[in-house]
Amino acid sequence: MATARWRPPPDYLIIGAKRGGTTSLHAYLGEHPGVMSLFPRPQKIKGTYFFDEGYSRGTKWYLSHFPTVVARRRLARHLGYDPVVGDATPYYLYHPLAPARAADLVPGARVIAILRDPVERAFSHYKERRSNGTEPLSFEAALATEEGRLAGEEERILGDPGYISFAHRHQSYRDQGRYAPALERWLDVYPREQVLILLAEDLYRDPQSAYDQVTDHLGLPRHVLRDAVVHNAEPSAALDAETAARLRLEMAGDITAVERLLGRSTGWG
Repeated sequence: MATARWRPPPDYLIIGAKRGGTTSLHAYLGEHPGVMSLFPRPQKIKGTYFFDEGYSRGTKWYLSHFPTVVARRRLARHLGYDPVVGDATPYYLYHPLAPARAADLVPGARVIAILRDPVERAFSHYKERRSNGTEPLSFEAALATEEGRLAGEEERILGDPGYISFAHRHQSYRDQGRYAPALERWLDVYPREQVLILLAEDLYRDPQSAYDQVTDHLGLPRHVLRDAVVHNAEPSAALDAETAARLRLEMAGDITAVERLLGRSTGWG
């Protein structure tokens, strides 16, 4: 923090969605010689959670995670082009205050969102919570109680910027897959040309092509991926077919809203 004034803010933000491929994309970008790591590098920090739950820590704390001007210039001389550094925090997409906070501090940042089939995303999110020991309910029961768990939580966050909601971040299995309202909040404060929206399915089907879109978006030379393995995958478990069908029916309107926003089919129907 003592050197924060010499540490520029990030060039890009990977904002989510949670369980949507942010860890994989972050790892892929880590292969690129022009992408710098967060500080301290040995901790292999992916994101800071500053614009959502860590905002009260202050700007100096946030900037302390990024390389110094001297380090950037040194690498630029070696590469022959300017390197970039980013913050990959998947809760940013869903948190109602994150877009405005980000636009205030890093208005020129490139924003990257990765969206995944909301039914698959919800179940993956649930499996993560179960493996962490923080979700005692079955998936069906968790979906049934989600509305009650989330009741009033977004309003509390908006009313008290320091409020941190466990339920809003960790138990919003269905609601975090309602991408259109979250994306619209970001597009309200960032120009569309600064926002790249990918589908996780495209990233996993053709990692190099998706990676090229990202490096183009960041103004980096293209780079051949060496390791396109899926990172941070949860152990497989069968999603009950009846539950999946019911959830997909519930999410149909949300999927249509995303497709309308993107101007393309997602293949999630």
